[in-house]
Amino acid sequence: EAQFVQSGGGLVETGGSLNLSCAASGFIDDDFGIAWFRQAPGKERERVACISDDDGVKFTVDEVKGRFTLSSNKAKKTANLQMNELKPEDTAIYYCAADRNHCVRFRVVAVVEDHLYDFWSQGTQVTVSS
Repeated sequence: EAQFVQSGGGLVETGGSLNLSCAASGFIDDDFGIAWFRQAPGKERERVACISDDDGVKFTVDEVKGRFTLSSNKAKKTANLQMNELKPEDTAIYYCAADRNHCVRFRVVAVVEDHLYDFWSQGTQVTVSS
């Protein structure tokens, strides 16, 4: 079964850093951007960031702008989310997924439309202690 396999995450103190990685597993073509999401306990899943090498797009939501940095390797079908200056409100399970729309809709629609994304990762816990 094709999916993204995620690694990284863990427990860190406020102000610390973590790096999340996302790698394609199984056959997946390369015609997609990679989107990042998170879901905190009792809350809806929300957007975090999206990257599309084909379009030169790197988008982060206002809540993480300037703190989270995106990178990707299209040939290897991998992506990284470097998270710096972490805050307790960043605590959540983080996911990555393929965005066939190359981040176009991701950038303008705040609500997460699950059907637009493929090959969801298993998710990884990020906990920021105060």
